[in-house]
Amino acid sequence: MKRIVASAVLFLILLPSLRAQQQDAPPSTPEEKEKKLVEYIEEKVEKLSSQLGLEYWQEFYADSTFNYNLHAMQDELEKLQKSGVQNVDMYIAVHDKWDEKTYEAFKGFLTPEQWDKYLKGGAFREKQARDKRAGITPEKPSKKSKKKKSK
Repeated sequence: MKRIVASAVLFLILLPSLRAQQQDAPPSTPEEKEKKLVEYIEEKVEKLSSQLGLEYWQEFYADSTFNYNLHAMQDELEKLQKSGVQNVDMYIAVHDKWDEKTYEAFKGFLTPEQWDKYLKGGAFREKQARDKRAGITPEKPSKKSKKKKSK
């Protein structure tokens, strides 16, 4: 299973360069990459805002978090690629590191209700998968204790 996930992540990372080679197009310029990343961040913030009902200041924090973390992750992945690293686990570790930082940042500015929606929207499953890959025992969702009615 780990190999399948690793292969899928590597495929997604290398997909743009594979497309460029297939089309015999020159590699995209740094400006084009930046534009695509900014558009992606804007879409993510808009989606989160509509799903979670973010306030203006929360949108600012989400945008700032995505901007910093995704740029840093992209830089780190490019350094790995330029140094010739072929170990998929290293690429996954970098991705997981920055996803975890985003997760922790969001925990700091979302309300409890928004946090629950965020977790139910897929963040909890992603966190469990990251923890499993890192060898950490995944968190269990808190179950509300049911009180028995006495007669």
